[in-house]
Amino acid sequence: MNDSHLVSISQLEEFLKGGMDITFAGDDRQEMYAWVESILKRFRYHYLNKKEKGVVKMYCQKMTGYSRAQITRLMASPETKRKRAKIKQKERKLKEKMGLGKLNRFPVIYGTDAVAKLLKTDEAHSRLSGKATKEILKREYMIYGKSEYETISNISVSHIYNLRATRQYVSRMGTFAKTQPNPIPIGERRKPDNEGKPGYIRVDTVHQGDYILGNEHKKGVYHINLVDEVTQWEITVSVEKISEWYLLPVLELAIKQYPFLIINFHSDNGSEFINGMVAKLLNKLAIYQTKSRPRHSNDNGLVESKNGAVIRKHFGYHHIAQKHAEKINHFFLTYLNPYLNFHRPSGFATMIPDKKKPGRMKPVYNTYLTPFEKLKTIPNWQTYLKTPETALLLEQFSKQMSDNEAAEEMQKAKKELFKTIRIEDENLRIAMDPRHAKKVNNVIYSHI
Repeated sequence: MNDSHLVSISQLEEFLKGGMDITFAGDDRQEMYAWVESILKRFRYHYLNKKEKGVVKMYCQKMTGYSRAQITRLMASPETKRKRAKIKQKERKLKEKMGLGKLNRFPVIYGTDAVAKLLKTDEAHSRLSGKATKEILKREYMIYGKSEYETISNISVSHIYNLRATRQYVSRMGTFAKTQPNPIPIGERRKPDNEGKPGYIRVDTVHQGDYILGNEHKKGVYHINLVDEVTQWEITVSVEKISEWYLLPVLELAIKQYPFLIINFHSDNGSEFINGMVAKLLNKLAIYQTKSRPRHSNDNGLVESKNGAVIRKHFGYHHIAQKHAEKINHFFLTYLNPYLNFHRPSGFATMIPDKKKPGRMKPVYNTYLTPFEKLKTIPNWQTYLKTPETALLLEQFSKQMSDNEAAEEMQKAKKELFKTIRIEDENLRIAMDPRHAKKVNNVIYSHI
């Protein structure tokens, strides 16, 4: 091929834009390398800027059919880096090509025959562990006297797995490796140490059921439950979907509802919290993020217990459509959250020696306080608040209603919420299917 008329980078760019299906067909690899070497010399490759080098690489890639990585390796070889523009095959490959044999290589002990024997054994035994397979190969030779297993009977356990990874084995066996975990570098995997300070919150998601009828499948609303580890101060919010668009605004709103500064944000390994958007939000608020450890199911046990004792107790497991998230959120922030934090006592553990197990401690729940009362038992608790005026506002709010009055107001608001949800859902069903109007009176809502 004669491309001597191409002498500038602009001409190469025009050639590449033309999209002509032209390639350089060399007789062998050395001829290909010689052509690439001539291009480097012609365009003085090592004196070009980054953009111009990219054009030369694209031209060589198009003409030779080599991959971008291969062209980059050729141009970055030690010879070309010294600006001699010499590209040549490795001496070992040239000698092998000339028929001088494979040089400087260890002798192959377990070749294709050994792989075939291993393949036959694994197919018969459904691929046992390495140690069990080694024992079978040894027994085939030593006990049953099969001489063809003499060589492979001495194989090590680790090398069995090497042979199982060869192309000969994989193409015939058809086994698949298990999915490997992909660690995400967001949040530290450990249990937070609160040191008796408020501001270490545990977070979890509660899904409000699915609606399945024939081919129709709709997801329910999601509740985000945040509980402080020391005071059990609980903030619950509702969101339509677990995605950044819906989650981030309500998550930031929930954090702002806490009267004290948030130091640590701990969740399980769910992608709704372990992602770049949430990490960016927490970083902006100067909140440290941690996540639960594997095989430590109690790392997030506090918020898990609150999911059942609070969310499921008041909302059950039935389906609630996602469109009602805003109404539920208003109920949480106006009625349920104030009731939980100022009028609902929670149990706090006291660790005492276990008489049945000497040297060990066990929790005893003799202390019951509201989260606000627990907050006031912390030494210098006002120093943890966001503003000095917050303490006075919390005291005034806690005395506006008694516990029973707050609970009755919350229950009344909850009934009104469920009634509104029921009416809207029934009107929608009737609009879609008028025959459904006859069934309205038969609908039972056990949670009211």
